[in-house]
Amino acid sequence: MVKKTNRWIVLIVSILMNICIGSAYAWSVFQISLIEHLNSSTKEVSLAFTINLALIPIAMIIFGKFQDKKGPKIVTLIGSIVFGVGLFLAGFSNSVAMLYISYGVLGGFGIGAVYGCTIANTVKWFPDKRGLAGGLVAGGFGSGAVILAPLGAKLVDTYGVLNTFRLMGVVFFIIIALCSLIIKEPKPGWIPENWTPPARSKTSIYSGKDFFPSEMVKTLKFYILWVIYTLGLISGLMIIGHASPIAQEQIGLSPNIAAISVSIIAVANTTGRILWGNISDRLGRYNSIVLMFGISALMLVILNISTSTIPFLISASGIALSFGGFLGIMPSITADKFGSRNLGINYGVLFTAFGVAAVIGPRIAAIAKETNNGIYSTAYFVSIGLNILGIICTLYMMRITNKENSLIAE
Repeated sequence: MVKKTNRWIVLIVSILMNICIGSAYAWSVFQISLIEHLNSSTKEVSLAFTINLALIPIAMIIFGKFQDKKGPKIVTLIGSIVFGVGLFLAGFSNSVAMLYISYGVLGGFGIGAVYGCTIANTVKWFPDKRGLAGGLVAGGFGSGAVILAPLGAKLVDTYGVLNTFRLMGVVFFIIIALCSLIIKEPKPGWIPENWTPPARSKTSIYSGKDFFPSEMVKTLKFYILWVIYTLGLISGLMIIGHASPIAQEQIGLSPNIAAISVSIIAVANTTGRILWGNISDRLGRYNSIVLMFGISALMLVILNISTSTIPFLISASGIALSFGGFLGIMPSITADKFGSRNLGINYGVLFTAFGVAAVIGPRIAAIAKETNNGIYSTAYFVSIGLNILGIICTLYMMRITNKENSLIAE
């Protein structure tokens, strides 16, 4: 008799793996120490963070195709090795080039392998709760900084930034590798007991066709979703990448208090993935997205005028909450629109939006700071405009979806 797989166990180990790779979101607590160690500038050192995030979707596409054929176990094991080695080698960085290769390239590829695999696989296990399941797993990624921001800051103070990277590389490799031995995928066509798939969802149209990537990229709705995703991520990545410097330089907080602030922002990031994923199952995907864009724009206005701790935390957390929502909702939209069979690679292709946003968001802040005497205001106003553009694109996507739904109803 074949032992029945408990999908909640798969969910739990997937979340644990994503907590480890979520250390990427604690980057800002290491940045100032790296600038001092490498005797470099904010713009040069922060490029390692940009490279890391920009390569995640490329790895998701490469490993997503492999995962769709061979399953998640081998992919997450490979990811544990690449990610662990990348962090460990970052602990020997004596130049920005070495940091780019280790933390940037290897770290980004390792994260992409693990993240793309756990997201796609978990959504397959939860066709009845796609928004919630995708939000929970994405929430694991966001929650990494909740623990690792204050812990990382303390380790840097005690052992130095390089030794901290070495330690994290070893520990995270062990945890992810062990979890990879547990993770499994559902059989093709599997559905939960006592659940009947709906003909179509509240928020999107799904004809029953499982799109291949080559088919998906020929559709207009893919490109609209890609633009929406990119615009939705820019503000969050800008704040996450510079949260600690903003807290210290704009608000005047100490490094340790700034690290705690990064942790609080990470809680909001994590909460957003779960909260908005669940809300989107009820309110609708696109209605939720419009609200997230609106909240992010409003919080950027408040952040621009913030000079004390509370307004800073409220505004930065509001931006992170919306940012997390996009990461929690988009896997579900991908499955809704293009099917679950090729979700690993399809979501990886859509997730290239993350890579573009990872280049644009942190760079906007870095350039604005260095060209305006350390002031971030220009970056905030640019991001507000991008959020407004995101609302316009989402409303257009809603119009297309309503037309498709009307055609099916006829």
